Amino acid sequence: MTSHTLRFAAIFLACLWQALAASAQDADFSSKAAYAILIDARSGRVLYEKDADTAVPPASMSKLMTMIEVFETLKAGKVRMETEFPVSENAWRKGGASSGGSTMYADLNSRIKLSDLIQGIIVQSANDACIIVAEGLAGSEDAFVERLNQRGKAMGLKNATFKNTTGLPDPEHRMSVRDLAVMARYIVTSFPEHYKYYSQPNFTWNKITQQNRNPLLRDYTGADGMKTGFTKEAGYGLVGSVKRGDRRLIMVVAGSKTANERKQEAQRLLDWGFSRFRPIDIYAAGESVGDARVWGGTARWVPLVTKSGIKVSLSADEQELAEVKLSYTGPLRAPVQAGTPAGAVRIVVGGETVVESPVETAADVAEDQSMWARAFDSLLIMAFGG
Repeated sequence: MTSHTLRFAAIFLACLWQALAASAQDADFSSKAAYAILIDARSGRVLYEKDADTAVPPASMSKLMTMIEVFETLKAGKVRMETEFPVSENAWRKGGASSGGSTMYADLNSRIKLSDLIQGIIVQSANDACIIVAEGLAGSEDAFVERLNQRGKAMGLKNATFKNTTGLPDPEHRMSVRDLAVMARYIVTSFPEHYKYYSQPNFTWNKITQQNRNPLLRDYTGADGMKTGFTKEAGYGLVGSVKRGDRRLIMVVAGSKTANERKQEAQRLLDWGFSRFRPIDIYAAGESVGDARVWGGTARWVPLVTKSGIKVSLSADEQELAEVKLSYTGPLRAPVQAGTPAGAVRIVVGGETVVESPVETAADVAEDQSMWARAFDSLLIMAFGG
């Protein structure tokens, strides 16, 4: 069995790209935020970046990594949502009401379910909840922070150093907006069952109701996460996730001077992304993408079709880089039944796969009982590769 890759020029997409180019915004877009990045959540492709690798104080945006460790511990079955954790004096003093920071007002020496602590961290940005979880899962916040640093390295974060679970000021607690975007995308793609908490509008604990601090949730279409951050040192920052149709964009801005500036710049970056990189229908579900060679069949080729439709988001200036690649391991051996998985079709831009979809056979091909026909097929494949 050999592997065949069929490459098609992107010219057949030109009419679609012309419409895209006509509506695209100026390619010279520049964010006013000190640090910014915009990525496509499906592919991870970076659509815009500005000083994206500079390590900066993230404030509460770094709580994304705290939640990654919590979610992975849940996934491993080491704890359950009903597991209760004690509120230590350390957590109460460092993250409670007297600390002056964001808190869920956990009572000293009480016990709180993990499900409530998760909502406290995500919705209320509660520092006490972060410390309670860290102590409950690792014995101390320092031990939990070591886990965060190890997990960050394993995830490929290049500029992230964690010194606490909360994002409270520390001269060594730093990460880039690219690191934050990687964390956000990981949560979206790996923990859909828990991601819902990031769009929760409010949470009540200890008879105190607090609103989700994410300004995009109030009036930006499709926004459903993720995390704000503010300290005097860090300024105002925001990790935002927005889904429209089957497309999701994740953006991070940091270093804004005011909350209003943060919101405006986040919306401006997302507006630019959604208008410039629009979904394009490449193949409909069941549409033919090419043919696969069949050995020993009554037909030498069988059509391959997409199992599901394919959409891709491209800017006008990417059309010369785009390729459609069909890959299958062949030749297929007769008899072949319709609906047999046979490979994949990929849309590739600049060597990077931006979307991939499986393909399957579209027809039955019976076995040719003639020995001479099969021998001739073998000679053709040996001579020409099918």
